[in-house]
Amino acid sequence: MTLTPQPSSPFLIGPRVYLRPLEREDLPHLRRWANDPDLRRLTGEVFPTSAAAADAFFERVQQDRDRVWFVIVLRENDRVIGECGLLRMFTPWRTTDLSIILGEKETWHAGYGREAILLLLDYAFGYLGFHRVSIGVVGFNEAALRFYEKIGFQREGIQREGYYYDHHFSDFVMLSILEDEFRSLHGRQEE
Repeated sequence: MTLTPQPSSPFLIGPRVYLRPLEREDLPHLRRWANDPDLRRLTGEVFPTSAAAADAFFERVQQDRDRVWFVIVLRENDRVIGECGLLRMFTPWRTTDLSIILGEKETWHAGYGREAILLLLDYAFGYLGFHRVSIGVVGFNEAALRFYEKIGFQREGIQREGYYYDHHFSDFVMLSILEDEFRSLHGRQEE
C-alpha cells in the first residue's frame, strides 16, 4: 500500500484563507509563479526557476532558522494561491522582513492578500515577539504601496534606483510597521 503524502494542516487560520507550512508538493506552484513574466517584474526575479532550483529553495527554507515560510490556501477548496513568510528574522533587535506573493492573478484585489498579511503580522508580533516588520517594494508598483499603507506600513526610505529589471532602474521603497501601530489598527486577529 502506497501512502500519498498529504499537505500539512492549517497553521494560521482566517475567515477565508489559511497559512500552512510550505511542502515539497507546493513547489510546482512556486516555480510557475517565479517564472511568470508579470510576477517577475514585481518581484525582481531574474533567473529562471528550474525544478532543481525550487528543490534547493525548499531545502534552504527547511534549514534556515531565520526564516519561516507558508503557502496561502483558500479555505473553501484548499487551493494554494500564494506564498508568504518572514525572513531575516533577527530576534536580538526583534525585527524581521516580510514577503508575500499572490501567485494566482485571478485572486488579486479580492481581499485574500490582506487577510494573509494580517495573519502573518499577528503571528510575527503576537507569537514570535517581533517589534518591527519591514518590506521593500519597487517604486512603480503603486498598487502594492497603497496596499501596504492601508495595512499600516509607513514609508521610511527610498533606495534611489535600487531596483534594476528589464533594462530599467527604479526606486525601491522601504516600509515598516511597528507592533503598537499594528495593534492600534487591527487589534488581535481572531480565527
